[in-house]
Amino acid sequence: MSRSAALGRPPLWRDRTFGTYWVAQSLSAAGDSFAYLAVPLLVLQATGSVAQMGLLTAVAGAASVVAGIFGGVLVDRYDRRTLMIVADLARLVLYGLVPLAWLAGPQVWLLFVVLPICEAAGMLFQVAAVTAVRNLVDSDRITEANGRLQATYAAAAVLGPLLAGVVSARFGPALAVAVNAASFALSATGLWLIRLRPVRADVAAPATRERPLAEFLAGARFLWRQPVLRALTVLLSVFIFLTYGFTDVLIYHVTHDLGGSAGTVGAVLGLAALGTVAGALLVAPLRRRRGFGPTWIGAHTVCGFAVAGVGLATNVPAVTALTAVYLCCLSVGGICSMSLRQEITPDHLLGRVTSAFWSTHYALGPIGAATLTWAAGRYGVQAVTLAAGAGCLLVAVGGVFTPVRRAGAEARRPPAAVELGTAGQPPVRTPGT
Repeated sequence: MSRSAALGRPPLWRDRTFGTYWVAQSLSAAGDSFAYLAVPLLVLQATGSVAQMGLLTAVAGAASVVAGIFGGVLVDRYDRRTLMIVADLARLVLYGLVPLAWLAGPQVWLLFVVLPICEAAGMLFQVAAVTAVRNLVDSDRITEANGRLQATYAAAAVLGPLLAGVVSARFGPALAVAVNAASFALSATGLWLIRLRPVRADVAAPATRERPLAEFLAGARFLWRQPVLRALTVLLSVFIFLTYGFTDVLIYHVTHDLGGSAGTVGAVLGLAALGTVAGALLVAPLRRRRGFGPTWIGAHTVCGFAVAGVGLATNVPAVTALTAVYLCCLSVGGICSMSLRQEITPDHLLGRVTSAFWSTHYALGPIGAATLTWAAGRYGVQAVTLAAGAGCLLVAVGGVFTPVRRAGAEARRPPAAVELGTAGQPPVRTPGT
């Protein structure tokens, strides 16, 4: 008998609210994969410069980090569902401007306006979406829910880049951006159809409010006072610096070094997304059997070897396989750590803790993207991926010599321990990516 049946609950896939949310976000993820491919192709097509691709990624990433500082405050203050709908509608309008403007010819400057705003809205959406899982399912189903969401996102992303590559090759990447814009309308509609559960009175946010910066710092303090969280934040900040520009370098490698077309890039990203599906399906059993620390460290170790291998690969199938391995392990590490953060953070702090983590975590990402793509153009993809892969391995080694290695057992303490920790010295807990 399954655990759900033993507790008198229907299986998660039969939960109507979760199912509606699941479908809407999966459709949105499929649309996102169009922009994931089309925006770099628009820049590369117009300028031929991988450095320009990296600069756009860096500017957009910086906007995302800034938005993350106050995103958690908004998520903890206001209705999470409403914030997600507003973020979807904003991105619908802004991404919709790109194909319209492109009718008059390439307008690269517009991407430097639209993409940062969309990334800021996307950061707000993601903070709200992560915290909303707590309002959709019981705490003992959070890892399962995250796994199902990420697996379906990835499954949608398999088809998305394949279609985006075909559309970009036949009609131009601007039309692929239009498909992404339309996907946000589907996501907003799905969110409008659901209601999130209210939190329990004993974990609800305090009635009094402070200044936004003070509220953000409350989440940062919760994050920084716990040794495991502190170690994860530092290690993942380095990891993001090394990998934030990986997709841009990959696209450049496939098109410039291997002579691939837009369709080839779409096929590589689409097939490699199967790795994310595999990782999302593997994460729950891996965490149960091996624990958080070994799972996280092992996933980032394999990521390092895969990143290094991409630059050494001399054909498209090898690049695709190695990218799939990278995405698989990225999925395992990310879902595992994100789930633990959701499980152990009090609901009234969850948005701010998520925001503080992401703001710190992604702070080095824009610099890393600009550096990685500039170096790829100057020194070649092989040298850059070898250096980045070696750095990822050092991140995994760092996990062995920090509290990350022993993390995970704390999440099984009684709920009272969690609430006790929020008042003064928090217990050692572990959120993630």
